Amino acid sequence: MNWSARLNQTEMLDEPGIPFEAIRQNMQELAVINRRLGGHRVSIYACRVLADSLPAFSITEIGSGGGDNLDAIGRWAARRQKEMKGGGIDINPECVRYAAGRFPAFSFTHADYRDLHFEERPDILFSALFCHHFSSEELVTQLRWMYDHCRVGFFINDLHRHPLAYHSIKWLTRLFSRSPLVRNDAPISVQRGFSRRDWTQILSQSGIHEAQVSWKWAFRWCIVVKKNAGGTH
Repeated sequence: MNWSARLNQTEMLDEPGIPFEAIRQNMQELAVINRRLGGHRVSIYACRVLADSLPAFSITEIGSGGGDNLDAIGRWAARRQKEMKGGGIDINPECVRYAAGRFPAFSFTHADYRDLHFEERPDILFSALFCHHFSSEELVTQLRWMYDHCRVGFFINDLHRHPLAYHSIKWLTRLFSRSPLVRNDAPISVQRGFSRRDWTQILSQSGIHEAQVSWKWAFRWCIVVKKNAGGTH
């Protein structure tokens, strides 16, 4: 395996015609993985960097799936006695209906984020385990979009491409997963993940010159961009 570059291979989840029951099972297992392996902690850390001084804030996730990331951040905000207005955007209408049924306090929108125009920009935009589904070239446009459509800043929570992460998730999903999507896609997701160098290049090409890029357990990259901490170009 070549760990110096991102894998150019489509995941099953990105293929057309996947039954929603398989997608639902995939989202449920990913929610457990995020809880057990610290994925939600990464998102909460990034949100704290951007929103800790705000008594109230609005936040929107692109590629929101089942809504579990928003729920984790909402529970953090409640503990901190912060008022939070949460929203999610997903291209799959069944995911939107599923998330809206689970978390009625949040607003979920069926759309390709690239086609969406906010009446009022959210304070914070974020994505979690979303970026690795795109090419590095596509991510340059995605980061510019996120920068332009938020008021305070945005963050990204995604995978570190590393052989230990690859073999660990392959072993764990073989033992514990019942989802064919998770068992197939989890190792591919790691291979489609990122190195620090990847993020440095993507951010530079996006024109975003001041960003916090930090490694978090377990094998995650956390990218935080504050709009008042630097600009584009």
